[in-house]
Amino acid sequence: MSRKFPYGVITGNAVIEIFEYAKENLFSIPAVNVVGSNSINAAMETAASMNSPIIIQLSNGGAIFNAGKSLSNISQIASIKGSIACAMHIHELARLYKSTVILHTDHCYKKNLQWIDGLIRANEYYYKKFGKTLFSSHMLDLSKEPLEDNIKICKKYFNIMNKCQITIEVELGVTGGEEDGTDNTNIDNKKLYTQPEEVSYAYDNLGSISKNFIIAASFGNVHGVYKPGNVILRPEILENTQKYIKNKFNTKKNPVFLVFHGGSGSSEEEIKKSINYGVIKINIDTDLQYSFTCGVRNYMEKYKEYLNKQIGNPTGEYVPNKKFYDPRIWLREGELSFKMKLQKYFKLMNNVNTL
Repeated sequence: MSRKFPYGVITGNAVIEIFEYAKENLFSIPAVNVVGSNSINAAMETAASMNSPIIIQLSNGGAIFNAGKSLSNISQIASIKGSIACAMHIHELARLYKSTVILHTDHCYKKNLQWIDGLIRANEYYYKKFGKTLFSSHMLDLSKEPLEDNIKICKKYFNIMNKCQITIEVELGVTGGEEDGTDNTNIDNKKLYTQPEEVSYAYDNLGSISKNFIIAASFGNVHGVYKPGNVILRPEILENTQKYIKNKFNTKKNPVFLVFHGGSGSSEEEIKKSINYGVIKINIDTDLQYSFTCGVRNYMEKYKEYLNKQIGNPTGEYVPNKKFYDPRIWLREGELSFKMKLQKYFKLMNNVNTL
């Protein structure tokens, strides 16, 4: 297969072209949350190894962490600067890794809209200077607001973003669980399941501006991993939604680009069904966090006797241990464990050698 999309950060209409390509070929793209260069580089390395596109995304908290936890986030300054620093890192290295990246920001709640305001300004500056935006897409999560208010605010931002051909992701219904400091574990169960009429309302309104939008419609999904039986996914909601909108607007099959939040821990069957119903983006964060930690933990356990002190280990009383406690060594173990888990998700999403 010839390379359909180039290496580097994909922007403009090419973002939706990749999503259309994924939908037509029945695969989905893993959306990986990153917090610094270790997870960023591991994500790009994995995408290159699979010869497949990847979505690299920052949450508000991840952006702050990337900037540095000691910084003040008054007026969202740390989250803005941390996001820009991450984006510049990826723009500089994606081609070198030979990876094709959609660069995205995750849930932006109403209280954090100054974050997106700052990134829109950065995108506009970058677009004027280089002819492309810094980010490929941004997500607004106003799902706790009434539907009309949610879409009204999203349309306002989408009108601005569309001038630079930035894709928007919106959320309808609420993803359960806890993520990035927002706790939805006790949310009303009805809000975990979005109705076709709600998606249709968003589809109609956003479509009046541009085709460059994707929708995270809740179908029982949650952030995090929980014991079997605690999470009841109903992918048929997505199927019914697609059929409803197809009939209402006389479109082709699966007209909506759908997003699956809280993909960690999902079964192969659940992922396959969601892809068949038009899901082109699946977020996986919890499993990758755990995998990175496992890589570091396993290294620490294996070389415990070499890490207790700087000099002296089982091979000799005065043998130095620097090559064991050098952070580059054990952080790399975290990256490799992260990579192994992410490769499994690429395969589950039928996203191997798709470029």
